[in-house]
Amino acid sequence: MIVRTIGVVLLAWALGFAAFMLTLPKPDDTTVTDAVVVPTGGAGRIDRGIAMIQAKKAKRMLVTGVGPGVRPIDLALAYKVRPAIFACCIDLGAEAVDTRSNAEETARWVHDHGFTSVRLVTSDWHMARAKMELQSALKDIVIVKDGVASEPRLALLINEYNKLLLRRVALWLGIGL
Repeated sequence: MIVRTIGVVLLAWALGFAAFMLTLPKPDDTTVTDAVVVPTGGAGRIDRGIAMIQAKKAKRMLVTGVGPGVRPIDLALAYKVRPAIFACCIDLGAEAVDTRSNAEETARWVHDHGFTSVRLVTSDWHMARAKMELQSALKDIVIVKDGVASEPRLALLINEYNKLLLRRVALWLGIGL
């Protein structure tokens, strides 16, 4: 009985992992939203967010999880963008340190600006958990997935999938809301 139960759990985990891998989101070049939110931590994320602002797919962008002391001019120079774009349209959030606090920081920013839709730009492998956290913090806001393609190692994907499962269970149980 125990061996059978362990087998079923492992099979469910493997099928879930396969579904996770097969549903990694692609970039969304068509949808227009009120805002863009970009959690720091992965290559191509900020570039993608800036491209969406420049393409007028959103009015304003939040880069959440920025390191202390990072200024808009620092990012403008690093990403070769006119500082005026940061002045008009891009905010930096330095309070977040992980995916959950990215969602909390984003929720405050979204409510302060009165936005009703957000484009979430993050790495394809990170999207499921980031969207789940953001949806938990923003109950009535439309969240559009805009995945940044990446080539993660298998260990990273397994780790991210396990974090997704653990956090989903925690949210179901009402832990850490």
